[in-house]
Amino acid sequence: MTPTQAKTVAIAAACALALAGCATNGQPRGMTETGTGALIGAATGAAIGALVTDKSAKGALIGAVGGAIAGGMVGSYMENQRQDFERALRDEIAAGVVRVETLPNDQLLVGMTGATAFETDSDVIKPGFYSTMNKISHIVQRYGKTQLAIGGHTDSTGTVAHNQQLSERRAASVQRYLLADGVLPQRMSATGYGQHYPIASNQTPEGRRLNRRVDIIIIPITAG
Repeated sequence: MTPTQAKTVAIAAACALALAGCATNGQPRGMTETGTGALIGAATGAAIGALVTDKSAKGALIGAVGGAIAGGMVGSYMENQRQDFERALRDEIAAGVVRVETLPNDQLLVGMTGATAFETDSDVIKPGFYSTMNKISHIVQRYGKTQLAIGGHTDSTGTVAHNQQLSERRAASVQRYLLADGVLPQRMSATGYGQHYPIASNQTPEGRRLNRRVDIIIIPITAG
């Protein structure tokens, strides 16, 4: 993790504490599923936002994707994208290995479980998951006026340092796959969050399975 990314994660973690109050058994207390998703979206979105904070960088990004989404079209653009993801990933969603969620501020989340996408303790994407990655890549390229904040997450087993490194490697692996498939590098960032953003309790095998994941936050590119 770079110093800039580390600072971003630290800020996001502080926001998490402010929103969640405290955690019980590794799961934010007092937060609904929607609230947890919004928290993850805010944390991951902060990482990519740090890459385009100045006007020249934002202008270069808009130029690279052929223009921003017009303000009044953002909602329909992202909703159409969500529907396409749900159609293309219907089988994966039904099997519980991929989830597609709507987040605040017209953002989308496409998440994959670590157990399905990777071998245990590995950052190599399983060949059996290539078809799913290809579906994701195809839609991401069709809706090219977006940024992709790729976040790796782990459960709380193992050391904090190991979990952090594994989450970084897995996020980078997903980024490399999309890059090799033709997604513009300017659109993507990859950040590891280790065990710090669980979406379920780490006290159960099922909860830990859900926490071992890579989330892609899809953020519309607007002129504002």
